[in-house]
Amino acid sequence: MDWIRGELNGEAHLDLVKAGIKLPTGRLMGEEKLNEAYPWLLRPSLLSIKVDSGSTVGTLADRGDLSLEELDTVSLDARKIPPTISADLTRMTGRYTVSIGKLSSLLTRHSSTAEPWRPLIPARTADYTGIIIIADRELPVHGRNTQTLAEPCLFPKIWDTDMNLIYERNMFQSKERRMVSYTVLDTIFRPTPSGLEGDLAALAGPNPLRIIARGIFGISPTDPVIDREDALKILSSDNNRRLLREGRVILVLNGKMLKTSF
Repeated sequence: MDWIRGELNGEAHLDLVKAGIKLPTGRLMGEEKLNEAYPWLLRPSLLSIKVDSGSTVGTLADRGDLSLEELDTVSLDARKIPPTISADLTRMTGRYTVSIGKLSSLLTRHSSTAEPWRPLIPARTADYTGIIIIADRELPVHGRNTQTLAEPCLFPKIWDTDMNLIYERNMFQSKERRMVSYTVLDTIFRPTPSGLEGDLAALAGPNPLRIIARGIFGISPTDPVIDREDALKILSSDNNRRLLREGRVILVLNGKMLKTSF
């Protein structure tokens, strides 16, 4: 699982000898068998993906919020690399890349968008083009006497230090991108006008608001906690609240948390 690229990458192997397939005439049959099997083989990994701090895709399936048939549509839409044959001609390997953005889109089902709350006394703030929250070091876990690294998930919440909810999945309306994008620290300090590289610059624009997370929260530590003052910079401007709605939010995490194997 590559959270930076937003991809689940998997392989499926077919033992040609056990399947009774002889090459070269049986190559097409082998490819068909792989294409039939790979959604089922990828399913356990998809079910293990964290949706939020308290649930995985498997949790949603167990309680009936998502059917396995719906989940398989995400696998069936995978990008496929033509299968390769081992040097001894006994094994065929297919490689598949599933877009996590498509899984997020499948799970984004609200018909109307919740509005972030507006401060009674707005703070003076600039209009920014994106929001970057830096949480790449061990942080205090709210409500526990411990520190740990933040973990990625599909729909993290953002809280302020007074534990007001600043951002959650129902405030996000776009199905064209993920609710948040993940990256590592060195990608936000590039020699570019915005300091960002490539796709991040397109997402967060030339003048992003950079915020240092003060803690993390959740059953699993997925939700950054930011200073109240930084939260007010977001909430006190129509433009900056729009950034939440459009998912122009980047979370910077420790690199070792952003690539996992199932």
